[in-house]
Amino acid sequence: MIGAVEVGLIYGVMALGVYLTFRVLNFPDLTVDGSFTTGAATAAVGILNGWHPVLATLAGFVTGFIAGGITGLLHTKGRIDGLLAGILTMIALWSINLRIMDGANIPLLRQDTLFTPLRDAGLLGSWAGAGILAVIVALLGVLVVWFLATDLGLSLRATGDNGQMITSFGVSTDYTKTLTLALSNGFVGMCGALVGQYQGFADISMGIGLILVGLASVIMGQAILGQRNLWLAVFAVIVGAVIYRIIIFAALQVGLDPNDMKLITALLVIVALLLPRFKSVRGAVGRTVRPKTSEPAPEPALAAKEA
Repeated sequence: MIGAVEVGLIYGVMALGVYLTFRVLNFPDLTVDGSFTTGAATAAVGILNGWHPVLATLAGFVTGFIAGGITGLLHTKGRIDGLLAGILTMIALWSINLRIMDGANIPLLRQDTLFTPLRDAGLLGSWAGAGILAVIVALLGVLVVWFLATDLGLSLRATGDNGQMITSFGVSTDYTKTLTLALSNGFVGMCGALVGQYQGFADISMGIGLILVGLASVIMGQAILGQRNLWLAVFAVIVGAVIYRIIIFAALQVGLDPNDMKLITALLVIVALLLPRFKSVRGAVGRTVRPKTSEPAPEPALAAKEA
């Protein structure tokens, strides 16, 4: 259970990135399946070459940022459909990741990582370790909230809400879209770097289907906590990532086949998407139109007196 919470908190970094494209920009970005592995591969190679784990993790952010920027340029300057641009970048990253790792995987079991101090202190796998991770991810959430409240962040949000309106104010939507995609995949690449260090290896297939995990985290978290304001919307996706991992942990505990996890994830996303519609339909059915009450008939004695 504690391990599921720790992994969920780490994947909360990825959920923040998916939130930027899926909710803020309203952009279906599939680049994350490739940029996640790119971040992990970059960090693993950096650590093997003697880099400090913090520097290796930041390098994962940078490579993810570049990957997202390429998708943004393909979409804005190349006029390629957003979904297709993400797919093209994701496919290209498969070969690039193999080049970075010079193979299908890189082990990090005997290397010092960001999690080595926690593991040596006996905190990893305990609630204290989960608390430390929660504080770190919460700080990233605060950073995202602060950025989205700045003038630049407001322009990114306005681009997703009404691109034509923000263009009329002189804002380049090509720039805001590219920047949002780059920042999103930067967070995803950083998450890949963290996951690779946490599990002790980077693998070429570790990012397959990750966009579904990100969508499940965002949709479930905001379906449970809502998104009435920016703070709640941002931190709901982190909570959603933790809830998703707990659900997967529970599914494995009851004996479900690990091969069915992608199916379970898809079903969770479907339920989270349909739940608000079911609530609205139930509310519409529950609201009945009250018939107008007719005036009561006069009493017989009063009617005779009036006559």
